Amino acid sequence: MLFHRLAKMAFLAITATVATRSCASAFSASTLRSVVGASSSTSRRSLTNAAAVAFLDSRNRAAASSASASAGRFLSRSASTSTCAASSITALRQSTVVESDLEKNLGVSHPGFDIISTDIVQEFGAYCTLYRHKQSGAELLSVSTDDDNKCFGITFRTPPTDSTGVPHILEHSVLCGSRKYKTKDPFVQLLQGSLQTFLNAFTYPDRTCYVVASQNTKDFYNLINVYADAVFHPRATSDPMVHAQEGWHLELEKMDEPLTYKGVV
Repeated sequence: MLFHRLAKMAFLAITATVATRSCASAFSASTLRSVVGASSSTSRRSLTNAAAVAFLDSRNRAAASSASASAGRFLSRSASTSTCAASSITALRQSTVVESDLEKNLGVSHPGFDIISTDIVQEFGAYCTLYRHKQSGAELLSVSTDDDNKCFGITFRTPPTDSTGVPHILEHSVLCGSRKYKTKDPFVQLLQGSLQTFLNAFTYPDRTCYVVASQNTKDFYNLINVYADAVFHPRATSDPMVHAQEGWHLELEKMDEPLTYKGVV
């Protein structure tokens, strides 16, 4: 329907241009013949008329050209609008498919967990399900979004009882090796040798978080394996040197001066 309207408008614009040019040319030629056949007494008047005709002919041609250009711009804008509309429809269909796939992950059941609640955060396109582990009571939040990054995090409540910085010391101590990965600093090795897109740990005033992310599925599960073993089976529980290393930060400026305390970790 839109194509037929555009074609009709283009045809009318071209027809108007051709008709205007033909009338202008005929009028100009007829007037010029009158000028050639006129007597010498009226030659000045004829030349003046010829100039007027030439001016009118030029103006008619400019008007016809402007009308044709306007029709062309209209067609171009209409075609551009049609292209944008088609792209928007395609994007909308793809978005609908993605939302349908994400919605399937909402409220998925698992024999080891109870579903506490489900919710959709529209601002982020996030489909969330909150679970509780039946044996331990630990809560698990599953968030499905249209993102290539796969993220995983473990969070503990660690409200401090004083200002000695114990939660921060424990955060660093946890990442100093584990039962399966006995290396002194697996965190640094993961930063250098994995495909991680995010790898870190944070100590907040009331909680401590261990977070990993990767776009590669195999690498993602490897990061989870290392972090989970570090969190639940840290080497710090059996090796007192870990706390001695992470709990105090001492510096030596000169060989003949005593050690200077510079703070926690």
